[in-house]
Amino acid sequence: MRMYGITNCDTIKTARAWLSDHGIAYRFVDFKKTPPLREQLTGWCAEAGWQTLLNRRGTTWKKLPPEKQAAVTDASAAIAMMLENPTSIRRPVMETDQGLIVGFDREEWERAFPDR
Repeated sequence: MRMYGITNCDTIKTARAWLSDHGIAYRFVDFKKTPPLREQLTGWCAEAGWQTLLNRRGTTWKKLPPEKQAAVTDASAAIAMMLENPTSIRRPVMETDQGLIVGFDREEWERAFPDR
């Protein structure tokens, strides 16, 4: 299982603590050190939807000029945005045997990892 995100993100810290508390092993990939590839983002968007993957509530998005925000109207534009600004990806992104989980929601994670 892999978790993608940014080391200093509060949501990542919470998610990592949750995984540790539940004894769940994972590999962490920091977007700042290893940005996702276009193929990876394309797959994630196909599975979760670009609207789910693109974090429009975060600082990175809010700092973008309105015309850049307005230009993101489909998966292709969202992927281009996320390639240019990996911190605009909602965190964490979890690749699990059961599929992709985007974001940290305690109840969703309890359902996704019921035996832990």
